[in-house]
Amino acid sequence: MRLNILHTNDIHSNFENFSKIANKIKELKDENTIVLDAGDFADFRSMELQGTNGIAALELLESAGYDAIAVGNNETFNGIETLINMASNSKIPFLSCNLFDLKLNAIKGVRRSYILNKNGLRILLIGTSPDIGPFNELGGYKLKDYIEVIKEEIALNYGKYDLCLVLSHLGMKKDKEIAEKVDEVDVIIGGHFHILMEKPEIVNGTIIFTSGCYGENLGVLRLEVNNNKAEIIEGKNINISNCEKCDDIIKVLKENKEKAIDKLSEPLYDLERDLWHDVVEENPMTNLLVDALVDVLKCDVGIINSGVINGGIRKGKVTLKKLLEICPSPLNPTSFQIEGKYLREALQNSLDTDYCYANGMGPGFRGKYVGRLHVSNAIIKHNGRTIIEVFINGEKLEDDRLYTVASCDYLQRGTGYSSLSNYKNEKYNHEYLRETLREYIAKKEFVEKAFVDRWILV
Repeated sequence: MRLNILHTNDIHSNFENFSKIANKIKELKDENTIVLDAGDFADFRSMELQGTNGIAALELLESAGYDAIAVGNNETFNGIETLINMASNSKIPFLSCNLFDLKLNAIKGVRRSYILNKNGLRILLIGTSPDIGPFNELGGYKLKDYIEVIKEEIALNYGKYDLCLVLSHLGMKKDKEIAEKVDEVDVIIGGHFHILMEKPEIVNGTIIFTSGCYGENLGVLRLEVNNNKAEIIEGKNINISNCEKCDDIIKVLKENKEKAIDKLSEPLYDLERDLWHDVVEENPMTNLLVDALVDVLKCDVGIINSGVINGGIRKGKVTLKKLLEICPSPLNPTSFQIEGKYLREALQNSLDTDYCYANGMGPGFRGKYVGRLHVSNAIIKHNGRTIIEVFINGEKLEDDRLYTVASCDYLQRGTGYSSLSNYKNEKYNHEYLRETLREYIAKKEFVEKAFVDRWILV
């Protein structure tokens, strides 16, 4: 039998591209076609998703005719209740065999596997989700060993299927490990590491294929399946940049955006003065965030880059919509310990605009530029090119002294400012930076303090 698999991965709520993909799916789909997504379709930087508790993602997938989706890390980022809401209300199976709640119970609505019958061909679809370290438990999740659980699902479904397909959000290295260790897996449609393959790869008889990221390509895998064996007829990725948008998808987006704006535009409180923002210049918007982080995490010093915020807030009503617009990144308040010399190096680099305007790409980042470093409980004296002195809590910075730093996981990893990766004893808060902002913008004393400069030109 001929089987056509159309697939996507890591769309990250790039819904304009997705509207083009949906049109291409309509063009290519026939009675022998299944449509799959390998996770990170729903990125909660999207207003449509935030304002509908994820339901907009379901309507988009259903409108485009998808048959199943793997639960990627971004499907988990808005917390376990949002995932439950999505998975429980979806007509399309949300699949993950290795993702559980903190007590290792099944997550309501999420299926470990699903048998899809396509013209008499029984396809066992098994989903997998990635281990993202401490951030899994912060969101309310625990994971089991994916190899063991895949084997369990295959054993439980012995004799009930003709083809085994793993819809994986683990990344290429682990996909190949599955192929090498689980002989019963025929096909792996992968995601997570944003790899655009020119053609499928066969590892230990298992076909592996993945389609890049951001909805820029649609994967096409055409197979001939006979006697429980799959052979490749064709495997390619189609760039969709020149495709027309799908009117149905645009309609779903428009309707959900209206719902989201209505919900997210309810005022939270009033702001009495403008909090302006800039990528390079010290600004009160970023100062307020770093002051808030020190207060929350109780550290010696705070340090944050202006790039984690996309803009300022005018005085007047503050809404969830505005907070999402200026701080969409799913980044967590983070404390760590680091020697003074590494702080000094990072601060010196921040005087160089090339660092500030560098591309901010990195895990969890939803902005554009890295941005200028802002500090709390610190004064930096400089001449515009070189740091002359740094004071922390009124005392000169000591290169060999260990300081506790309030920041976020983006800087803690050394993204943009590599010296900060020399940390130890990191700890993470479960809320995101925008939630910290939501709390502290309402505090007048922090708003006033934010206008006090910490970078002093001498």
